[in-house]
Amino acid sequence: MKTNHAEAILNLPPPGLMQQPAILLMVTGTLIGLNFPLGKIAGDAGISPVVWALMISMGAAMIMLPVLLLRRALVIPGPRLVRYAATSALVSFVTPNLLLFSVIPHAGAGYTGLMFALSPVFTLGIATLFRLKTPGRLGLAGIAVGLVGAALVSVTRGSMPNAPDLFWLVLAMLIPVALAVGNVYRTVAWPADATPDVLAFWSHLLAGGFFVVILLLAAGEISPAELAAAPLAVMAQLAVSGLTFPVFYRLQQRGGPVLLSQIGYVASAVGLVSATVFLGERYSLLTWGGAGVIALGVGITLYAQHGERKQSV
Repeated sequence: MKTNHAEAILNLPPPGLMQQPAILLMVTGTLIGLNFPLGKIAGDAGISPVVWALMISMGAAMIMLPVLLLRRALVIPGPRLVRYAATSALVSFVTPNLLLFSVIPHAGAGYTGLMFALSPVFTLGIATLFRLKTPGRLGLAGIAVGLVGAALVSVTRGSMPNAPDLFWLVLAMLIPVALAVGNVYRTVAWPADATPDVLAFWSHLLAGGFFVVILLLAAGEISPAELAAAPLAVMAQLAVSGLTFPVFYRLQQRGGPVLLSQIGYVASAVGLVSATVFLGERYSLLTWGGAGVIALGVGITLYAQHGERKQSV
């Protein structure tokens, strides 16, 4: 089996329980899935997508900063780390978040979340081109099953009477493309000896800077007062963001881009359930059937990951 680029340059020690790729996959996917209903609440409260995305990135950086300082783990970035963080910020966080929070008010939190379920296929294709670690046959079967479920959900959602305009459906399809490019880049360009927490902090700090520039160019000002329209959602989103990205980068480091991309399957299911429970969104039985197929794909993937890990011991 081909080696993970990050593992090759970092000489990783054997993982503990909370460093196991399968556990990191479930934790990260669950946390990301909570973004979708929170983003829908923000949109309904009149908070602009850029302001909400800025709050997520700056909030994550602000929460991580004291932790890094207390651990004396904060590193002043050199040119390579700055280049990595800036590119990761643009491709992995700025572009997908702008698309995500722009599409959610029109296509719904559950449906938009399911676009994350398409990123494994795009990631697999790009990772293969770069000759990175790719799953075995069972892992590929899990990706294929998940894709069938995502396709079923997309078709049923698009045929419903209240289906969004084609423009928003097409825009939503760009989300998994951006995610796939970011997934592969973060592994290929991972700076030697850089830790996941440091990379997560600087990437989100720079992402916040990009959002500030976008706001100044588009509106000439920054209006954080918008966030007062949904204070509970803001606090919940800050907590979710602060928890998400340290485990996100650990999953990138431990599992590689293809396994990481499958957080989309977990996130899409969590997004669908949470949008139904907390926001009252309603979906057809076929849509829920597609979500069940996605869950089956996740189960196959985790089983394959467990088998691969046992073989490597």
